[in-house]
Amino acid sequence: MSFAKNILITGGAGFIGSHTVRRFVNTYPDYHIYNLDALTYAGNLENLIDIEDKKNYTFIQGDIRNEKYINDIFNEYRFDSVIHLAAESHVDRSINDPLAFAKTNVLGTMVLLNAFLSLWKGDWEEKRFYHISTDEVYGSLGETGQFTEITAYDPNSPYSASKASSDHFVRAYGETYGLPYVITNCSNNYGPNQFPEKLIPLFINNIIHNKPLPVYGEGINTRDWLYVIDHAMAIDLVFHKGMIKETYNIGGFNEWKNIDLVKMLCKQMDEKLGRKKGRGEELITYIKDRPGHDLRYAIDATKINKELGWSPTVTFEEGLSQTIDWYLNNTDWLKNVTSGAYQNYYKAQYH
Repeated sequence: MSFAKNILITGGAGFIGSHTVRRFVNTYPDYHIYNLDALTYAGNLENLIDIEDKKNYTFIQGDIRNEKYINDIFNEYRFDSVIHLAAESHVDRSINDPLAFAKTNVLGTMVLLNAFLSLWKGDWEEKRFYHISTDEVYGSLGETGQFTEITAYDPNSPYSASKASSDHFVRAYGETYGLPYVITNCSNNYGPNQFPEKLIPLFINNIIHNKPLPVYGEGINTRDWLYVIDHAMAIDLVFHKGMIKETYNIGGFNEWKNIDLVKMLCKQMDEKLGRKKGRGEELITYIKDRPGHDLRYAIDATKINKELGWSPTVTFEEGLSQTIDWYLNNTDWLKNVTSGAYQNYYKAQYH
């Protein structure tokens, strides 16, 4: 598919966003990539040091909730496509502050949709609004079955409810105004540059410092894990080849119960740190389960595999090993993001 190639990527200094920005900047020198990020706690320009001087890359600091600012930059740069990754994404935080999630994930998405609509006024040739969402909008599975693109929405947390609402608004703008959209719903991402509030980097950091590993409930909640670099490759494919008004589920074909994942992580960390076997598992601490904690997520990624040819490139064991190596080789990055405000949040969340 041909595009005019002025592409806005929102949330591009965050975890998934930085890998997506890097892939597009390095792979498509004829595109100009504009990275819009508010640089909240999870946005980190250290994630993009290697591309910050590229001629086809521009960073813009701004908040998607700011309607006037968003309209101004759309009019100035005339983005012909949007890859929308900016979101509040941590379930625990959504339980503590649901309104913040509604403001960013729902109203922020609507601000972007309105700006895109206002700029192009129905001239949709070679335009695209790509909205990245989550498997959590589908709710919880039992011990069998998988989420498909036609699974009914059944969100259980403020986070998943806010993402479900934003998905519905994107589709509604497509049906009402003809806005050319595509949506993907992905499983849990892991890999380099992830802020250590999420399970894998949190536990890597805690094992390094011999701190407890807080496991919710009995650790039986099951998730499908997707390596972030595989996800960025999928985003590239969907952006260029995905059909307008279609949804694609992106999953890693890697289902793990939390406790089994944690034990594998401990085993690999013990080996890489040269510690005695079983040292990491001694740090596991079971804590009270969080409210609305979905039992199991599992993505059926057959559609994107058959229609676009995407499949994961690494096994979970390989991806986990590469992820641990990255954090062990980037201790300064880890130290920089785990100071200050994050420490206060951590103490309040895992007391």
